[in-house]
Amino acid sequence: MRLNELARHKGAAVDYRKLVFDYARSADQAAPEPVRRPVAIVGAGPVGLSLAIDLAQRGVPVVLLDNDDTLSTGSRAICFAKRTLEIFDRLGCGDRMAGKGVSWNLGKVFFRNEQVYSFDLLPEEGHARPAFVNLQQYYVEGFLAERAAELSLIDVRWRNAVTGVEQHDDHVLLTIETPDGPYRLAAGYVAACDGSRSTLRRALGLESKGRTFRDRFLIADVRMKHEASAERWFWFDPEFHPGQSVLLHRQPDGVWRIDFQLGWDADPEEEKKPERILPRVKALLAHSAMKDVEFELEWASVYTFSCQRMDDFRHGRILFAGDAAHGVSPFGARGANSGVQDADNLAWKLAAVLRSGAPDALLDTYAAEREYAADENIRHSTRATDFITPKSDISRLFRDAVLTLARTQPFARTLVNSGRLSVPSTLHGSALNTPDSDDFQGPMVPGAPAADAPVELRDGRSAWLLQQLGQGFNLIVARPQAGDLARLDGHGFDVKVLTVQVDGADLRDPAGLLARRYDLQPGTVYLLRPDQHVCARWRAADADLVGRAIRRASAIA
Repeated sequence: MRLNELARHKGAAVDYRKLVFDYARSADQAAPEPVRRPVAIVGAGPVGLSLAIDLAQRGVPVVLLDNDDTLSTGSRAICFAKRTLEIFDRLGCGDRMAGKGVSWNLGKVFFRNEQVYSFDLLPEEGHARPAFVNLQQYYVEGFLAERAAELSLIDVRWRNAVTGVEQHDDHVLLTIETPDGPYRLAAGYVAACDGSRSTLRRALGLESKGRTFRDRFLIADVRMKHEASAERWFWFDPEFHPGQSVLLHRQPDGVWRIDFQLGWDADPEEEKKPERILPRVKALLAHSAMKDVEFELEWASVYTFSCQRMDDFRHGRILFAGDAAHGVSPFGARGANSGVQDADNLAWKLAAVLRSGAPDALLDTYAAEREYAADENIRHSTRATDFITPKSDISRLFRDAVLTLARTQPFARTLVNSGRLSVPSTLHGSALNTPDSDDFQGPMVPGAPAADAPVELRDGRSAWLLQQLGQGFNLIVARPQAGDLARLDGHGFDVKVLTVQVDGADLRDPAGLLARRYDLQPGTVYLLRPDQHVCARWRAADADLVGRAIRRASAIA
């Protein structure tokens, strides 16, 4: 199927597990000299597709190269967080993701045969998106591919494998292998989104460094008819799988994802055989009030993992994102979510350099900010893995004591770590932030991702704050305004001004949640970056203050 045909199939019954994209010869392959393109993205997974869509929506033409012609097999990344869904909203496919996905925010933790406690990830009202949805990766890629097919500035080239790379002062020269033979392409910038075994990383002689965990886990996608509530269940040392851990999630289409810890000595090929998997699943169901439920095995894989990252995410005109740049354990849903957030950070900066006159140095802040976020994710992921899979008798004794106490002692529950679930990083200390000069309360500090809130439009319609923001910089101004913004210079960027709270304002705050989350007082002004992170705030601001903050947030000296 051609990508434009996929766009026409949008909304129809498409089996994304079996979808095969047609290879099409590009006119670039017949050119006597390498054709120059502004941006080439290598890898059409969730990260590469998200980046391509974001750039195209900002007016940047993109060539997206993938060495394969299919979407992901099996569930793989399944757990997509509220922040990622908000990014998908901006990419034009959030409703499809949330509509197809299984929403959840409740989790239960078990130790042996007893429930230790339960938790609610989104107890706070007034958010457009749920805490998490479970959605198989092939759906995420399929919906993104359909969105990409709607955008004329995206040229997706399937079965185009990058086999060589040369860095030059003003471009990167790629050698690409196709069914018709090799060709070369020159790109102003290249985004390496080609996964944990990144071809580009190897071609440049680079590596990721960190810790590899000596353990193995079995993923089993099981299809069964059972209408249990959508919750995350995690067992430590259960009777049906003694000495190990088990994780259970419900996905769309009656598919359940089960992760069984196996131990380092397990034989991966043997453990993938149905005769090894089915008894494990039957034992779990027998202890989960699903004893008589019929099921069938849909897909299985055995994996090991590492928590590691590249030293630098930027190398000249090549920028690394997603698993190509960093890797974490699957506990906590940090892999795909952090990768999509990489793309969200990179897209506006690349577009600003290529279209708005921002300096190339702005791209250095992509590396700095997402390296900071990767370190945060790796810390959380490593701690979770150490708790889940203790490697010494002392560590196991501590873990089991914590789990025993957690049944009755709330303080112990804060020590239980079955995978602290993904939240977006607050970019403390970013060079793009303007430090506070006034007193504020709450988490919306410079560097924080903007929180959503319900609002009311001028015509009385209900809406959501984040969905009212523009693609450029955004000013949230609490009336009555205390400073003059009429002379505001956006320094090449679009700036959308949203006034809040009074008659005639763009937005009303009917529930008071916007004022509460942003600590709004009359005259308060927030400046949000194009990726919807706070970069400055004042109790009163004029055009000069805002202009200087925009210059700082776009790395203009």
